[in-house]
Amino acid sequence: MRSILQPPNLHKARDRLIQTIGLLVFGLVIVIGISLSFGAVPLSFAEIWEALLRQGEQINQTIIWDLRLPRTLAALLVGAALGMAGTLLQGMLRNDLADPFVLGVSAGAGLVAIALITFGVFLAWIPVAAWVGAMATCILVYSLGRVGNSLSTERLILGGVAVSSLFGSIQAILLLMAEDGRVQTALNWLVGSLNGRGWVEVNAVAPYLIATLLIGACLGRSLNVLNLGDEAALSLGLSLGWSRLLVGAIASMLAASAVSMAGLIGFVGLIVPHGVRLFVGNDYRVSLPVAAIGGAIVLTFADLIARIGTVELPVGVVTALFGSPLFIWLLYSRKSRGI
Repeated sequence: MRSILQPPNLHKARDRLIQTIGLLVFGLVIVIGISLSFGAVPLSFAEIWEALLRQGEQINQTIIWDLRLPRTLAALLVGAALGMAGTLLQGMLRNDLADPFVLGVSAGAGLVAIALITFGVFLAWIPVAAWVGAMATCILVYSLGRVGNSLSTERLILGGVAVSSLFGSIQAILLLMAEDGRVQTALNWLVGSLNGRGWVEVNAVAPYLIATLLIGACLGRSLNVLNLGDEAALSLGLSLGWSRLLVGAIASMLAASAVSMAGLIGFVGLIVPHGVRLFVGNDYRVSLPVAAIGGAIVLTFADLIARIGTVELPVGVVTALFGSPLFIWLLYSRKSRGI
């Protein structure tokens, strides 16, 4: 009886999963096409294709290759990194309100970037310095979260909150000390922006970010076991401390890389994992790569909205504008369920 009843259900679930992934990939292609076509000089899909092949008018080739393509790739990479990082952290902490900045990534990166901008030194090294600051903060928070040979989730979260508050206060002091011309630059970085992102930023971050995404996509089995509970995970031979350390390290590297390229962009890593679970369920072997695709779509679409109008908005403002109501709804839904 079992062999007769299970296959139809399995086939149905598999078909639904394939359809969902297919729709997401199709949506990603459409968003990329619109992103490349939209701007002060609108281009048709035929003109875009010609420009990508280094054919057609020279001005179109310049617009695509020097302006829109690197910015679109930056949006895809940053969105994919934030989407997967949020899924990894929510799975590791077993808390669906966690996001990539819970470990102090934003605070560490922001502190280093604001310090360099305030004192006007090494401005060309801000992306690299922000990445180093974010990773150093993560190491500090992990050291606070360790209890013996294990990693305490509660101490990890409390350590992230404490460090973020401390670094946020120092950021405020540095902003008050900065010259008027540098304050605007610092604020633009803090709210997150893709304006002006070119091949330099993409080439500097993309190789490491793609490698980290591939590693993160392979952590689905460990997250599935971790979500069975500590006792079940231990009985299956999983090292809780090392597994959480690896998942947290990969999530932190993804978030730090995203921050170093685009500044502090919130809510993508919080909202995308929830949407992914609605469509593909709780199997992290599937949800991790799907979250990367979903994050890429969300941030590229948000960048499109940011470019509408006479004044371009920072993309971080757009994600916060749409993400905040969703976050409030998530809190309300948890309250209504008594969570």
